[in-house]
Amino acid sequence: MRTMTFSICVHETYADAAGERHERFGVAVTTRLPAVGSLCPYVSEHGAIATQSMVNERLGAVGLDHVADGVAVGDALEALLRADDGRSERQIHGVDSEGTFAFSGADCHGWYGEREGEHYTVAGNLLTGASVVDAVADSYESSDPDDPLAPRLIDALAAGQAEGGDKRETLTVQSAALTVVTTAAEEESGGYGNDLRVDASESPVRDLRETYRAATVEFARAAEAYERGE
Repeated sequence: MRTMTFSICVHETYADAAGERHERFGVAVTTRLPAVGSLCPYVSEHGAIATQSMVNERLGAVGLDHVADGVAVGDALEALLRADDGRSERQIHGVDSEGTFAFSGADCHGWYGEREGEHYTVAGNLLTGASVVDAVADSYESSDPDDPLAPRLIDALAAGQAEGGDKRETLTVQSAALTVVTTAAEEESGGYGNDLRVDASESPVRDLRETYRAATVEFARAAEAYERGE
């Protein structure tokens, strides 16, 4: 399946309430097609990869397996692309704890491209222009690393969408997704809000934000009720 989309992959280190250092990886993605969360984002405690354009899910899944085995994300994805007959139509990018990688095949459609920053990558295809990718990256770079990652990824998607996003305005059924994985024993908000999908909507990024808010609020309420023995 071809997904004309934009996404961001992130690696961060952070300190928990006890001062212990941990790592977290995340992907956020949106497109003018349904159910992008079932195809594009691949995240583990070792790395984060997004595969798009003419999607090859193996690049994400096997790429993460190689990263878990200690292969650098760039080496892993370059090797998989060399063996992929459809690589000219692929767009794939990702991060591990040490580096970044981004690739856009020559046969991707519309405006397409990528940007690599310190511990993050952004890529998109069939976009209204390069400003979409830049807006996503700039939003992430200006965010507060002390805040949870998930809402900052949503903010980055919203910034790209405000710049025009996917150029196919006639397609009204859209989707968005985010996944965040940490190395901490207990993830932020108990894990709620870190694995979310909006599969069919005319406002997927806004709905993803509302889903995140609902998930974190309900978790807090449940935790309070648990402490009261209810």
